[in-house]
Order: sequence, then structure tokens, then C-alpha cells
Amino acid sequence: MQYFSLNKTAPDVDFKEAAVRGQAPDKGLYFPRRIPTVEKEIINNITNFSKEELAFRIMLPYVGTTIPEKVLYQIVSETIDFPFPLVPITENISSLELFHGPTMAFKDVGARFMSRCLGYFSRGQEKKVTVLVATSGDTGGAVANGFLGVEGVEVIILYPSGKVSPVQELQLTTCGQNITALEVKGSFDDCQAMVKDAFMDADLNAHYSLTSANSINVARWLPQQLYYFFAYQQWPNQQELPVVAVPSGNFGNICAGLLAQASGLPVKHFIAACNVNDAVPEYLRTGSYQPKKAVATVSNAMDVGSPSNFIRVMELFHNDHTDISKHLSGYTVSDTVTEQTITGVFNRYHYVLDPHGAVAYHALADYLYTHPGMKGMILETAHPVKFPETVSAATGKEVTVPPEAQYLFSREKQRIVMEPSFSGLKEWLLQR
Repeated sequence: MQYFSLNKTAPDVDFKEAAVRGQAPDKGLYFPRRIPTVEKEIINNITNFSKEELAFRIMLPYVGTTIPEKVLYQIVSETIDFPFPLVPITENISSLELFHGPTMAFKDVGARFMSRCLGYFSRGQEKKVTVLVATSGDTGGAVANGFLGVEGVEVIILYPSGKVSPVQELQLTTCGQNITALEVKGSFDDCQAMVKDAFMDADLNAHYSLTSANSINVARWLPQQLYYFFAYQQWPNQQELPVVAVPSGNFGNICAGLLAQASGLPVKHFIAACNVNDAVPEYLRTGSYQPKKAVATVSNAMDVGSPSNFIRVMELFHNDHTDISKHLSGYTVSDTVTEQTITGVFNRYHYVLDPHGAVAYHALADYLYTHPGMKGMILETAHPVKFPETVSAATGKEVTVPPEAQYLFSREKQRIVMEPSFSGLKEWLLQR
């Protein structure tokens, strides 16, 4: 499999180089030269495959010969070594719970896959690989956990000050070892811009072997397809295809779902469920794409004004607004409606949504109301414990901290505070 830059002026590369580089030399995101077709045998008999075998078969065409098949099977097995249950909430809406991994967020899948790929690629290399990553919430913790202790790789995480939840901040600031956290006094968009500038800086690239663990990296983005296939394995009526509502911020997750659909996964329709950072829903409504300045909300992982991965969605549909609109709808959900949704679902169905899942639930419920007879699922992307104030206020009950998170509260945060300036980041990196 070859990957090309969406800016169209850099040479094609294989999976290894795309994963190690993160971003193409012309600043473009890498995209597969062709979309593999999933065999009909797999789709028609999907319940007969183990998660491990299914994941291996899905990822093999993207990885190609850059990783031996036996090693790739081990990598995907470790990546998905936790449950992905599809839990009914109502007669028409189910929740695909993606928070049963080590950091209680959907990003565990991409981070674990990427960390193991980079660990394999870095063996025998003299120069360490430095993973530079911006986070709006869950990416930081998932990347920190996935890469912790991986030989030959160091991780530097930038996160916006005061804009991640307490559990999220503890997950990315308490690891130590090969993980360093930078608290940036700005927004996620500031963090993301600093990371992108670093990749393009000649001095830093001479000093470091830089790559990204954001979903701009194909090794983080592509394995997110897997849980859409796991959802279809559990879908009770495969003659009646699901509508899938995805909480959407940087658009890597929903783009992976659309890629899975393009490769053969049966899905009725996708919904990009956004908070007030809704550049993409606005594009779907008007045909005009205008990035916005990010606004802070209670669903903070989606506080992205200029989603990096939307260009991949555009590429998937050949920049055809009509074609995109056939497959994808966009919804904008306010904080007030988000909080009311958490309250309503808890009181009526005794199911606890996190704020991101609540945005998806409201969007899906609205869509199903205008499309009677359809059924669907939301992606519940993070455990409610990551947003205790919002969830407790909405449900009237304290959120129970699960055992896998309790240890965090006895640890001391370690981070370096930094202004939202690339020159400051560069100076710090060169002085290390």
C-alpha cells in the first residue's frame, strides 16, 4: 500500500514511512492510494470471526509488507485486548461503548496500535523517534499510556490549560519515564498549530526524528475502523442497517468510519455530531467550508474549530458536496441541550452518558425522529468519570471512579507550562 500527500506535491510512501513521518514534507496528510475492499465472505460471516482475526484482516492491506504478518497479528491482538460492547439504551438507539480500554477512551485503539508499530519500526535505530502530539482531551492520556516505556520512542504532549478534565489531565501528566506534558496557555487549535509548525521546521527536524500521534498520523487514524466492524458483528438485525452517530471534533474517528463503509462495511448513514464548534455541519448545510475559532464547551474533546481530518473526508468523496451529503449529516448541539440530554436519558433509561455521547445521542434521536423506522447507534467515546462535574450536575449523582482510574488521584502532576507560541516550543525543544 502506498500513501500520497493530500497536498499532492510530495512523493508517495509506504505505511512505515507514513507512520514515522506523521505528515508529508509538503505539509499534507497522508491518504491511501487505494481503498481496500473487504471480502464479501468476511462481511457475510462476520460473526464467525474473532476480533483478532477480523482486525488482522482489516489492517493487513494498509500495512502491506512493512510489518511481518505474525508481528502484525500480535500488534492488533494487543491493540484490541478489551471489550467493545454494543449496549441497548432504547428500542431504537444503542451505545457502542469504547471506554473499556486502559485510559477509558476510544483513542486507546489508535494509540496502542501506533505505539506498537513505532516500537517495531524503531528497533535498531540509533536516533530516538520523538512523538509530538496535541490533545483536546483523551488523546494525551491514550498516547501516554500506549507509549509508556516503549524503547526508542519519547512522547511530548501539548494540552490547553484549563480545557481538559481533571482525570484527563492526570492521565497525561503523571506518567513520567519517556512521557513529557506541556501545558499550553491557549486553545487546542494553538497546540495543534504549534505541533504542525514543529514538523515543518528544518532545525527541529535536523535535531529530532519527529512524528505525530494525533489522528493526522495514519497509524493512529486507520485502526479506528476496527470498532465499526466490531459494532456490526453485534448489530442484531443485519438486514436493517444502522445509522451511526459519531461525536466529532478533529474528524479522524468519523472519517475512519466512512473509510470502513467505503471498503465494504454496511452502514445506513453517518451523523457528525458536533458541539458549537460546527464548521463541518455548517459546510454540510451550506456547501461552504469555513474554519472557526475554537469555543470551549462541556464536550471539550470536540472543541476544534479547524478539524484536520476533514480534508480526508473531502478526498474520500472527491470533494463532491452532494456525494458527501448522501452519506453524512451534521448536527450542532449546545451545552444546554447536552446537559438536558444526559439528564433525560439517565432519568428515563438509567444510562449514564458522557457529554460527547450525549451530543451524539441528541443528534441521532433527532435524525431518527425525522426518519421513522430506522435504528442506530452512538459511539460512547469516553467514560463519564472523565467529566464528573457535568455528569454529576445532570444526573444528581456522583460519578463512581472505576478501579482503573483511582490510582491517578494519588499521583502528582508533572508538566511544563508554556505560552501558545511556536518560537517558545522550538526554543524549549532545542535546549533539552
